[in-house]
Amino acid sequence: MALEVGIVGLPNVGKSTLFNALTAAGALAANYPFATIEPNIGVVAVPDDRLNQINQHIPTEKIIPAQVRIVDIAGIVRGASTGEGLGNKFLSHIREVDAILHVVRCFTGGDIIHVEGSVDPIRDIDTIDTELALADLETVDASLDKAERTARSGDKDAAARAEILRLCKTALEKGNPVRGLELDADQKKIARSLGLITAKKVLYIGNVDEADVHGQGPLVAKVRERAKAEGGAVVPVCGKLESELAELDPADRKEMLQSMDLKEPALETLARQAYQLLGLHSYFTAGPKEIRAWTIPIGATAPQAAGVIHTDFERGFIRAEIYTLSDLHQFKTEAAIKAAGKMRAEGKNYIMKDGDITHFLFNV
Repeated sequence: MALEVGIVGLPNVGKSTLFNALTAAGALAANYPFATIEPNIGVVAVPDDRLNQINQHIPTEKIIPAQVRIVDIAGIVRGASTGEGLGNKFLSHIREVDAILHVVRCFTGGDIIHVEGSVDPIRDIDTIDTELALADLETVDASLDKAERTARSGDKDAAARAEILRLCKTALEKGNPVRGLELDADQKKIARSLGLITAKKVLYIGNVDEADVHGQGPLVAKVRERAKAEGGAVVPVCGKLESELAELDPADRKEMLQSMDLKEPALETLARQAYQLLGLHSYFTAGPKEIRAWTIPIGATAPQAAGVIHTDFERGFIRAEIYTLSDLHQFKTEAAIKAAGKMRAEGKNYIMKDGDITHFLFNV
């Protein structure tokens, strides 16, 4: 499963600069695969040094990291939900993504005039949230009418759906996102099926200038406070700096990062935060053909993890043979790991751990 995130924000806040920098960085990272599927969609590799560490001991033809699809949504303006700007064109794109990267301008000055005439990140967040809530409200109203009619005939599923839709409607009418509702597991499942934009988790990107690359300024602090209240997170990113980094070779990039007192490019921080936000992690398969990272939800069982490779693997699951990267560092080969009794046989109830190196046995 490739994680898909959509970049949203007001016009001129740095969305396209960020998109171009992230996709260029993903293309350069260790010659990992990169593709632009459409002019506004890029597929980038999730940087993970564990793949290279596995390759130190297991020769392979290719290394395939986990991937993130990044969708650059057209700039949303005030009134977009009623047709202003590109109107509803952006909605179908946002409904399909797993999470939203909300880019907010967190610097003053510069040549680009803010669409609202001044820089105020919280006002900007409220503008986008309002437009998305209004768009969702339109969807909810249409679905609620249909669900209530079906529920009157005694359809229990429709009745449960109508109940969730009423909860969503109440929240949206107050301008609150659906993701803030406290729902049980069954209700969450119904809510997910509605395809509501404000139900998606949000990672805020504070677009900063080169004087505040660590995001310590007052504008980012405001966004951080907002994100904390929503159970989200903020990643400060200097779009200009990331664009420059993306054009450098690995050695020069490392030197520039060190000079700015940064540990890693924004792509790495963003990917990690997005995985954390969505409750995802990776396991690995390794062999002479390929070493590969696979994305799974935290808490996935071994058969579910096998199903990410192919549905037949889940259906015919027998067992998983698993070892760790530290085992590989210690014993150097899979044969030695087996000889030392460190290759574990795990059954259908095994919960996969981040970084498990796995062989699946199946029969269909």
